[in-house]
Amino acid sequence: MPVVVVESPAKAKTINKYLGPDYTVLASYGHVRDLPPKDGSVDPEHEFDMKWEIASDSKKHVKAIADALKDDNALILATDPDREGEAISWHLEEALRARKAIKKDTPVSRVVFNAITKNAVTEAMQNPRQVDGDLVEAYLARRALDYLVGFNLSPVLWRKLPGSRSAGRVQSVCLRLIVEREMEIEAFRAREYWSVTALLATPRGQEFEARLTVLGGKKLDKFDISDATAAELAVQAVSSRDLTVHSVEAKPGTRNPSPPFMTSTLQQEASRKFGMGARQTMQAAQRLYEAGHITYMRTDGIDMAPEAVEACRAAIGDRYGKDYVPSSARVYKNKAKNAQEAHECIRPTDMTADADSLRLTESDQKKLYDLIWKRTLACQMESARLERTTVEIGSRDEQVGLRATGQVVLFDGFLRVYEEGRDDVVDEDDKRLPQISSGDKMDKRKVSPEQHFTQPPPRYTEATLVKRMEELGIGRPSTYASIVTTIQDRGYVRKDKNRLLPEDKGRLVTVFLENYFRRYVEYDFTADLEGELDDVSAGDRDYKDVLGRFWRDFSAAIAETSELRITEVLDKINEVLEPHLFPPTEDGGDPRLCPNCGAGRLSMRTARSGGAFIGCSNYPECRYTRPFGPPDAEAEASAIPPEGKLLGTDDGDEIRVFKGRFGPYVQRGEVTEENKKPPRQSVPKDWVPEDLSLEQGVMLLQLPRLIGTHPEDGVNVWANIGRYGPYIKHAESTSDRGGTNANLDGIDEVWTVGMNRAVQLIAEKVASRGGRGRGAKTLKELGDHPEAGGPVSLMEGKYGPYVKWEKINATLPKETDPETVTMEQAVELIAERAAKSGKKVTKKKAPAKKAPAKKTAAKKPAAKKAPAKTTAKTAAKKPAAKASDTDDAAE
Repeated sequence: MPVVVVESPAKAKTINKYLGPDYTVLASYGHVRDLPPKDGSVDPEHEFDMKWEIASDSKKHVKAIADALKDDNALILATDPDREGEAISWHLEEALRARKAIKKDTPVSRVVFNAITKNAVTEAMQNPRQVDGDLVEAYLARRALDYLVGFNLSPVLWRKLPGSRSAGRVQSVCLRLIVEREMEIEAFRAREYWSVTALLATPRGQEFEARLTVLGGKKLDKFDISDATAAELAVQAVSSRDLTVHSVEAKPGTRNPSPPFMTSTLQQEASRKFGMGARQTMQAAQRLYEAGHITYMRTDGIDMAPEAVEACRAAIGDRYGKDYVPSSARVYKNKAKNAQEAHECIRPTDMTADADSLRLTESDQKKLYDLIWKRTLACQMESARLERTTVEIGSRDEQVGLRATGQVVLFDGFLRVYEEGRDDVVDEDDKRLPQISSGDKMDKRKVSPEQHFTQPPPRYTEATLVKRMEELGIGRPSTYASIVTTIQDRGYVRKDKNRLLPEDKGRLVTVFLENYFRRYVEYDFTADLEGELDDVSAGDRDYKDVLGRFWRDFSAAIAETSELRITEVLDKINEVLEPHLFPPTEDGGDPRLCPNCGAGRLSMRTARSGGAFIGCSNYPECRYTRPFGPPDAEAEASAIPPEGKLLGTDDGDEIRVFKGRFGPYVQRGEVTEENKKPPRQSVPKDWVPEDLSLEQGVMLLQLPRLIGTHPEDGVNVWANIGRYGPYIKHAESTSDRGGTNANLDGIDEVWTVGMNRAVQLIAEKVASRGGRGRGAKTLKELGDHPEAGGPVSLMEGKYGPYVKWEKINATLPKETDPETVTMEQAVELIAERAAKSGKKVTKKKAPAKKAPAKKTAAKKPAAKKAPAKTTAKTAAKKPAAKASDTDDAAE
């Protein structure tokens, strides 16, 4: 019975259904090994030797596979059909050989299937091969590059730009795109222009709109009507002349369907139509693939298997009729650079199954499957046939000319099923025009001017960012989602109304890299490196040569930054960002002169918590600050600077409001060596921190407020504001994990609620929970544990009756009557529970014999044991090495 290994348990379940009981199907749960996040995991001095480590979570999965191989001496690696899947298979084989689970006579084979269907799985099993060395080497090269960049560049950022988290080979280039777009927007200056439209009517009274295209006998350009005066003159010129139709031209046209989905276009369309992020899209697609509904979802191929094309054409004919099936199948050229990584497009495995017939219950999966199914059918459907009409209207003296355009769909074709979304609104006049003939006189119903302003380039959405990365050749289908997600997770970029905006940290990192590591964030360099890695996949280039050339130059660039001082870096950033941070003033004065002291010079400073602000060079004498970015009078008046906004003083202490990592808070006094943790309190969500008064700040710092002691049990009752709003707590202190919490109706009640009201709320809360939160009730004492000692009790708990011994709680089986439980049954349940939790039930030792009088000081053995115990405890408490984000890991 061969052992088949796939990545996920969901995939294993589906494949097991097709293979039947003759195979053991297990999951690796993704990558089983990775480079440990410490120095030396990739050794450039020894041909880029890579030291791998099995993740702690993966050890049990590798052991399960090794145990299965003891009984079934055949291994079939059936991971995903791409570079990452090939790498997982290679890692598994290497790990199993290292623990000698694979013997000399163990046959090891690799199978791939582009869809998890019975036919695809069966066919793959009949065509096994070995792990592809070229694809593995391409993976090794990418992983080594990501490690070398992240592990060597991130510490430079930490030292030179406090608050920066990390840099990555591809993520930094992606971040540059967003930052540069934002700087384009900030540098943009709107330009005014006007247009004139006329509402006209035919001799039969049918109305339509036409826009002015000719004025004074000259064809109008976009900015020819530059202001309201010129627009009014243009309106008078049209209003004062009779208009006649000069020509009517109708041209037939066609619209062809878009090709089927690959990874990037699926992410773009899901973002346009549903606002789904790249990671959200890929998670839904992964589940659809594992359930056998769609083909593999990480691909840059757009071709379709011949049998799938025929099935698609048949499904179109059955649903929509023969008129919608073109005479010959449409062929889409594959965009993949080499055949080894070129897979089919993303398509349904069953062309006849729509989203409703699959009965998908998960919303994202249902929407995404419907999108894939419609796009796939549309790509093999007949073109839409259109008729585009252009009407030219003018005055007899040819001083004024107007144009009307319209479009009529003669045959909808693929549009009946699907139409591709657009990233940004495009002005496209596709209205249907009334019947118009050349020579017709037009009745002017209304002539209207309209003011316009040029618009800055739009911020990227996840869809347009992925599209731009694809155009530049940055990243690959398997990495788009993780790259876009990573720059958001690290606080370099935030999403606002589906648009991506760079944060201060992201802007600073980009400026730093562009000035000190420019080559490594250039689009062409990154794209060329991707091309070299594709050559490795195809077997046309040695991966160690690629690594060697890269490392030679990159290590030199790292070495050059070792002498850089932070002040030097900040001066450079100030210089680069000066037009953005310090634009010219209206009065022509020095934009960097401090408005507070009139003597200091403004410059960018970094905050300890990350990010940046603008401060005065005369600090600490002058404490002027403003938020990072161009000066904004309104924002300066209300914003909270990094050192906090002073509300006033109370009992000699400064009361300030800060914006912290977990939201705004007020603080009493400063952080000093003697007072490292001054009193603090979060600002409620309903309060605007910029508008906070001194009185409110002092009130907040009085929390938690002790209302008194509960009249029934004498335990303290507190009023406070927490994560979920105002509440009261019945416990000795607010830091106690136990007790009872009850919500208050409003913030004001925190300072006004009395004991009577508090007791009522606590009682209502306990009653509403049906007793949950109370201590467990003892039903019966069973006696001492016969082997280990200590009382064994039968308890009534929150989730039903259970047996308790020391720190082990064992739930009774549902069919067991608590009244009939014996000590023998209890001991058995405790042993089972202890085994599951990794604890031991040790037998109690016999009483030690009394030592003879002259051997009373038996201290040496104890002394020997003490260090061992101390060492073990110390080792247990020692924190694990902190993993740094050093790569643009593929999903």
